[in-house]
Amino acid sequence: MTARVLVVDDILSNVKLLEAKLTAEYFEVLTAFNGQECLSKMEQVVPDIVLLDVMMPGMDGFEVCRRIKSNPKTAHVPVVMVTALDQPSDRVAGLDAGADDFLTKPVDDAALFARVRSLVRLKMMTDELRMRESTGQGMGLIDPAETFTENSQSGRILVIEDRAESVAWFSSALSPNHQVSSVDTFEETLVRVKGGDFDLIVVSLGMRGFDGLRLCSQLRSLPEGRHVPILVVVSDGDRRKLTQALEMGVNDYLTRPVDKNELVARVRTQLRKKRYADRLRQNVQLSLEMAITDQLTGLHNRRYMSRHLDTLVSSARKNGRPLAFVIMDIDFFKQVNDTYGHDIGDEVLKEFANRIGANVRGIDLACRYGGEEFVVVMPDTDTSFAYSISERLRQSIETTPVKISRSPHVLNITISIGIASLENGDASAEALLRRADQALYRAKRSGRNKVVADAA
Repeated sequence: MTARVLVVDDILSNVKLLEAKLTAEYFEVLTAFNGQECLSKMEQVVPDIVLLDVMMPGMDGFEVCRRIKSNPKTAHVPVVMVTALDQPSDRVAGLDAGADDFLTKPVDDAALFARVRSLVRLKMMTDELRMRESTGQGMGLIDPAETFTENSQSGRILVIEDRAESVAWFSSALSPNHQVSSVDTFEETLVRVKGGDFDLIVVSLGMRGFDGLRLCSQLRSLPEGRHVPILVVVSDGDRRKLTQALEMGVNDYLTRPVDKNELVARVRTQLRKKRYADRLRQNVQLSLEMAITDQLTGLHNRRYMSRHLDTLVSSARKNGRPLAFVIMDIDFFKQVNDTYGHDIGDEVLKEFANRIGANVRGIDLACRYGGEEFVVVMPDTDTSFAYSISERLRQSIETTPVKISRSPHVLNITISIGIASLENGDASAEALLRRADQALYRAKRSGRNKVVADAA
């Protein structure tokens, strides 16, 4: 995973050490030597994560973090305090300022890289929601979601622990402000999560009855648990379990012995983030649904694609990342309508849309472009990979007949596909669309049932 990391410290040797370590792990590293320089750089280039020293002259790290989190442009950027301060009260102060984590110097490399990758992965998921929300705002359909500065309200928390004394301690610490439930078996946890509406799950990785890491993996595979933040409790020094937990998508962690104030602060932070992400999802998935969805196929419509494509191209050009544009057309579709009627034609279109959805990734943008033409925009994808996906889809359509509701009950169809890529990073959305359309035309002209990639 690559990411842009901003390292902020007033001591040159500290900056150079972190820069060398992160660069060796293929991160792009930016540096700043005081709070004001940090804030100025974040206005120019928003990083994926900030590693921030606390003890700096002028503006300390706590104040820098508060300003980052109070700015709607940067509030979603994770901030990790990297400092010699090691008391629970220091961590709580950092969390109260909006920090996402608190690493104590000298920093363990494995812990640093695991935490950076984990937080960046979570940020990228939020970035995708923010980008789609931005498209909706540009269409005048939704209002922007609030930032992380909102104070958290109470939440429903599920504690998974098989030691009665620990359960009682967690309940006592959290019950004044939250609704706390607890379970102590693997099976009961899955049942409760499937049937409940929890805002946070606390998992002890030291349970005697079953493997807490395996449980975290199972929770992440459940639709009901996919977006619920998980906070794990791990024994101090157990880096292996902590690293594995972060790699599988756990949101945050506490080490034993757990400080009550730090627990409350980390819970508050995770609830605040969840509510922000929930609002983004609601804005994108509910408020925009009717305006951006093709009612026949359930895919995004041409209007949304046109607006969102500009955003995707702009992002790809800014970050120097590839982007592929795939346009496809059902061959001789007019004959289907003329022979069997438009209702059967609609069944063919819906089945084709389903197969597109089965062959593309979650980050890809699939749209009905118009009539029998469909488009897939593929971020972080070069021409060769887009070609392999397109060829797989073409073969699937050619070899598997489409079922229809009346005689002859199945139809054999084929598709033609054109591909254009933004790999060189210098094309506009209009030029990309035009080149893909020309590639589609060449596929049609050369016999149909083909995939043709633009050579520009």
